[in-house]
Amino acid sequence: MAFTLMPLPYDAEAIAPAITAETFSYHHGKHHQAYVTKTNDAIAGTDHADKSLEEIIAASRGTSAGLFNNSAQVWNHGFFWHSLTPTSTGPSGDLADKIEESFGSLEELKSQLKAKGAGHFASGWVWLVEQDGKLAVVDTHDADTAADQEMNPLLVIDLWEHAYYLDHQNARPSYLDAVVDGHLNWDFAADNLARGTTWVYPA
Repeated sequence: MAFTLMPLPYDAEAIAPAITAETFSYHHGKHHQAYVTKTNDAIAGTDHADKSLEEIIAASRGTSAGLFNNSAQVWNHGFFWHSLTPTSTGPSGDLADKIEESFGSLEELKSQLKAKGAGHFASGWVWLVEQDGKLAVVDTHDADTAADQEMNPLLVIDLWEHAYYLDHQNARPSYLDAVVDGHLNWDFAADNLARGTTWVYPA
């Protein structure tokens, strides 16, 4: 199947000033679109043409760096857009209980997300995942993804410079503070936790 650029789940101005419409115009409209285009070009006329994005990621890991990098970046960016929300209300229910059990408090989870994100060298992603019945904060480098690994991703934050440089320049901690404190989509995380299986990129 040919993949399309999924629309943002909110207006491009809805998360400013943490992430501005100008950043979204490049990040979503150009970077994410380029990954979609390159993935479609790579799978056209191949055995991958009718596979889901998740199947392509798993099949290309370790076998085709170009296809893996582009398809994983399509998935990661789609997951990232949904990990954000204009107004963050905080976790509740089973998710809140899991956070308390795994981290001791929401503030400790936020602290770990910020620390892991700020300390990550170069490009990549910082994730909240469920693994072996508990929640954990993990990071992946470059285009690597949690989409096909033995964990259930709940939220992700993009650490590539194009995610924040127009708005925060080289101050990645400023970007992480703004996103973690004000714009994480805990309802999306709760849905992913309740479903118990990895989110599927919309066809």
